[in-house]
Amino acid sequence: MTFSAESRERAQEIIGRYPFARSAVLPLLHLAQEQDGWVSPEAIAEVAALVGLEPAQVLGTCSFYTMYKRDGQKHLVVSVCTNVSCLVNGGPELYESLSEKYADAGDVMVEEVECLAACDTAPVFQVNYEFHGNATDESAAATIDEYRSGARVARGVSGGKRA
Repeated sequence: MTFSAESRERAQEIIGRYPFARSAVLPLLHLAQEQDGWVSPEAIAEVAALVGLEPAQVLGTCSFYTMYKRDGQKHLVVSVCTNVSCLVNGGPELYESLSEKYADAGDVMVEEVECLAACDTAPVFQVNYEFHGNATDESAAATIDEYRSGARVARGVSGGKRA
């Protein structure tokens, strides 16, 4: 991955917002992920070069946060909450059901997350940061399939709206 001309221009704008270039690592990782759908080793090296860090330092930051995806391109990231309210309302079972259903789907990654802060609609899940609550195994799978078919338009995996 190398930043496109447009992304490189945005990267320079982002870096310019901070008194120290290294402070821009998080938004630059978002920019890389939005461009390519994931944060590749090449993206980590490019971000490091832009801010004057070693790639290992950027990798350390990238690997700390679950919002950055380093395991290849997936069109849809499904995040299922299993924290307290979701736990008692079926979140773990929803996670297991969706994990099994989409285990072999090349375009869907299902992940368990700690809290999505939408306890009033538990169990809740997100598809590329779009919230969906009061979910059942069937309604969640139907929602995901709507995204897969194009009936719903997903955000990018970093939450930005797709063009």
